[in-house]
Amino acid sequence: MRYSTEKSKIGLTDLTYLLIGILLLLLLAVVANGQTPSTAMKGVRAHSQIQQPLYTEYRGVRIGMTAMEVRTRLGEPVMKSKEQDFFALSPSETAQIGYDAFQKVMTISTDYTGGVGAPDYRTVVGEGLLERPDGSLFRMVQYQGMWVSYNKSVAVVPVVTITIQLVR
Repeated sequence: MRYSTEKSKIGLTDLTYLLIGILLLLLLAVVANGQTPSTAMKGVRAHSQIQQPLYTEYRGVRIGMTAMEVRTRLGEPVMKSKEQDFFALSPSETAQIGYDAFQKVMTISTDYTGGVGAPDYRTVVGEGLLERPDGSLFRMVQYQGMWVSYNKSVAVVPVVTITIQLVR
């Protein structure tokens, strides 16, 4: 392997994406570790429904694929480990892929800064986004064995987050 003598520079945009990704993965880890759902999350589950999957993959990556298959489809991650990979696919699009103990995909979470490149919510979770008191939009749909959520933040530059996760 070759080592570069040049110092690697990380820009403010890349750092922002990295921090957003880490925060999302930490949130997913708390939920995946069986923490008691908050009252708000219980309400979200009440609004979710079981139906046929609309959104089951991201750029060819699906729940159950191996880490090697993911890296073949998405390229080399910016950060990788046995538990998760972080991909910066463009200045406005990042993806975090979470793995189980067998290196199989159990979570796919994508962020679209400014909503640039994000699929239409109807193709992800169907009709009926819920508007929260702060103006953000959300919907979670449960399928047999997995759930998909669509979140759009309220900010000067909103972020659309789409997450697919295996239910355990």
